[in-house]
Amino acid sequence: MLLLWFIQVGMEIIAEEKALADLLYAIHMKETGGQVGKIKGHNDGGKALGPMQIHRAYWIDSKVKGKYEDCADLLYSQRVMLAYWNRYARIAVEMGDYEILARIHNGGPKGYLKAATKEYWTGHWRTLRGKKIWVKGVACHLKDYRNKGKGKR
Repeated sequence: MLLLWFIQVGMEIIAEEKALADLLYAIHMKETGGQVGKIKGHNDGGKALGPMQIHRAYWIDSKVKGKYEDCADLLYSQRVMLAYWNRYARIAVEMGDYEILARIHNGGPKGYLKAATKEYWTGHWRTLRGKKIWVKGVACHLKDYRNKGKGKR
């Protein structure tokens, strides 16, 4: 009986880690389209760094050892994000509230309260050279990633 409990708990932990990995992937796609390396300010005029577009203040708040320039590395950037989320949104991490986590990544510790981060999560219509295009938000990338190979888009 105890063994079955450990197996069930273990499977739940694996599922939660997979969902969090999916969220990190979706944010990576939203921030830089999946690019890696020392990408400076992809969407903000050069203020953020790396594939997850980490700002210096965000990195400092995360308290992850290393140098800010290490944010050019994808795995290091993801460690910074997890530390930041555990500092400012531990309950959202534990509950798997990925909307709050994505909006905090985009707007800071109180980002989940900002109207501007709602678009970051859901995506929005944007006009580009007279054509209306859908700009995917994190939720859209997450849905696309989870539906890959299932014939849904």
